[in-house]
Amino acid sequence: METYDALLASITPSSGPTRTILDPATGETVGEAPVHTLEYLEEAVGAAATAQPAWAALGHDARSAALLTAADAVERSAEELARLLSREQGKPLNGPNARFEVGACAAWLRATATTELKPEVVVDDGETYAELHYKPIGVVGAIGPWNWPMMITIWQIAPALRMGNSVVVKPSKMTPLSVLALVKVLNEELPEGVLNVISGDREVGARLAEHPAVGKVMFTGSTAAGRAIIKSSADTVKRLTLELGGNDAGIVLPDADPKAIAEGLFWGAFLNTGQTCAALKRLYVHDDIYDAVCEELTAVAATMPMGNGLDENNVLGPLQNKAQYDVVANLVEAARAGGARILLGGNPDPEQPGFFYPTTLVADIDNGNPLVAEEQFGPALPIIRYSTIDEAVEKANALDVGLGASVWSPNLAAAREVAARIEAGTVWINRHGAVDPRIPFGGAKQSGYGLEFGVEGLKALGVPQVING
Repeated sequence: METYDALLASITPSSGPTRTILDPATGETVGEAPVHTLEYLEEAVGAAATAQPAWAALGHDARSAALLTAADAVERSAEELARLLSREQGKPLNGPNARFEVGACAAWLRATATTELKPEVVVDDGETYAELHYKPIGVVGAIGPWNWPMMITIWQIAPALRMGNSVVVKPSKMTPLSVLALVKVLNEELPEGVLNVISGDREVGARLAEHPAVGKVMFTGSTAAGRAIIKSSADTVKRLTLELGGNDAGIVLPDADPKAIAEGLFWGAFLNTGQTCAALKRLYVHDDIYDAVCEELTAVAATMPMGNGLDENNVLGPLQNKAQYDVVANLVEAARAGGARILLGGNPDPEQPGFFYPTTLVADIDNGNPLVAEEQFGPALPIIRYSTIDEAVEKANALDVGLGASVWSPNLAAAREVAARIEAGTVWINRHGAVDPRIPFGGAKQSGYGLEFGVEGLKALGVPQVING
């Protein structure tokens, strides 16, 4: 285990171009990240291609054992990783934030390592015998986001490695230090060349997506960037797993208890200060309990402290970057201009350092208002009235994205009936955004395609092969 300073020093380049990474809470320098070139990318892909056959030849048991020891390495450096993540991304150490994210990295490594994937007998009728196997793809490119940089990197690389692939990771230029440090820790337990990381600008990511030696790309980010990856991967017919933008709807049925669900609604919407792809981003509440839900949710939200992530008391942090701050601020102003009622927040302090936007709840807002129709990706939740279930479902399904959704009711049968009508990859009942390494996760419509997690996630990192005879 290294100290925080030693870990940061170990990923600081001694030469070459760098980018200064600033703390979004204070504006202070966190560290210097390398800005790698296309030549460096070629070296990384070459190293991955060279290391992959031997890694694949080890077999599932040996690769799983390596992932388990890698999980141990993450836990040995957990506090140092969490502190770096908090300073670079902005999320607080406590609550479902930095320490939670690092812990999830270890948990996902272990779950991926211990998930069984056996050959499947598809026909055995006495005359024909056929088995379905999954073989390694080769080199996998993993392009990650800035909101959960460590955890989503693990979501990408753990199944890729388990299935016998080698990996080249490209973190967001907003949060490269967290991923560089994570990969450094993982490589303490992995064979050389199996896991590689390149920290560069958009041209590096574009080249990774089109590189002829890369057999698959996994990407989490915006729908627009996903479309670009689809185009750039087409000439080499790459396999893709894309987890793209979302604007998740939640529907509160009229029999729900406003007080009982208020905290669940809050964390569904404001996890990671709203900077989560599958966060609750538009809430539909029945007329009968609309005012009560607004009141109870406001009461919960008002108690949640926001501030510097290194302060142990805080559970909400800043927006990670100025561009995202501006998106949230502009959407709240559009809601105000449209006649919506601000229940809480909407009044950032211009004198406060950092990209802090206050927890904001917006009521009596039209479904076509930009705060509802566009993904805010920050701490502002619109709450929309509805009168009938059909109306709520129609509004929930009206957008061209469908990552997640939720239904809130003590009547599970009724909630599941409504859930089945929603066009989303996952619909949660009485919670929102809870992911599990055993349960497949993926989007519908323009929220992407391909499944992650569990057995289906492992299959997505392999090439199906039928042995017939």
